[in-house]
Amino acid sequence: MQDFQQEREQALAKTALALMGELGVAPTPDNFELFYTYASGSSLSLGQTIDEIISARRPFTSDVLDRLRQTCLSSARTTQALDNASQQASATLSAVLEKLEIAGRDAGDYGRTLSRASGELGGQRSPAELRTFVDTLIAATHTMENRTATLEAELQRSSQQVSMLKSQLDDVRKESLTDGLTAIANRKAFDTELLAAVAEAHETNDALALLMLDIDNFKKFNDTWGHQTGDQVLRLVAQCMSENVKGRDTVARFGGEEFAIVLRRTSLDNAVTIADQIRSYVESKRLVKKSSGDVLGTITISIGAARLWPDDTPASLVQRADECLYRAKRTGRNRVVCEADIAAPQIDAA
Repeated sequence: MQDFQQEREQALAKTALALMGELGVAPTPDNFELFYTYASGSSLSLGQTIDEIISARRPFTSDVLDRLRQTCLSSARTTQALDNASQQASATLSAVLEKLEIAGRDAGDYGRTLSRASGELGGQRSPAELRTFVDTLIAATHTMENRTATLEAELQRSSQQVSMLKSQLDDVRKESLTDGLTAIANRKAFDTELLAAVAEAHETNDALALLMLDIDNFKKFNDTWGHQTGDQVLRLVAQCMSENVKGRDTVARFGGEEFAIVLRRTSLDNAVTIADQIRSYVESKRLVKKSSGDVLGTITISIGAARLWPDDTPASLVQRADECLYRAKRTGRNRVVCEADIAAPQIDAA
């Protein structure tokens, strides 16, 4: 059985690598996991999505692969983890119910023993008979005490198992909302957080701002230095953003090399200040390739900033911040553009 499983895994690995080669997908660990899962058929949504992309002859760009990981693969992991937790919870509950049923029968037996003793003690009895009754009651009481202690221990173990399952489910939930590469919020978490932040700001009239960020010339950098170095850059940018915001703010990977930051209770002017701090901080970092020690220079980012207006929805806020981001890219990169800048006359860089 073990040999069969090993042969199957090797066959799936070969299939995944061959398909990646045909489609021009870089053989990175993250991409391999994606296509291994596809080859195994364990995720219906992933299979359908990849089949559609292949049928439409669309390229598997880094952005497409990121979206697949964040949606289909994350969903598959979460489903598997929830299934495992559900099975464990069901087994724990069945064991508890069985113990309670046994305890109920034991309590009934003990009650009947007491009733018989009470009835028999009603008449005149010799000292020897009374001693026999007392010994019977003592033995029954000891038995009940032991069984009760056993039940308490079983219930304590079950309680610990339930607590462990709760912790596992919390971990699953956290993982489903976290980008696997950068360890910041993923697109799903961003959408949820922005929806809640917009609703709260409309209700309280608090300020709310959104930053959309994009790494400049990332594709060229990726093609020159390789995907692993590109991943290192993505993690660096995520770290720089996280180090320059407050705990109430949400830093997320929006997709590919694009990021987003939800800034609660923050005016547009302050959002621009934060954005420029992040931009400057990223630019100040000196990049070194870990595998060779080669100095790669620096990277820059462009940022768009928008504020929430009374008639805004999450989608309209994202759209305006994106427009500001694209203006920053078109007018030279490595800069911050906000709504006020777009309202003023602009001259695009050649």
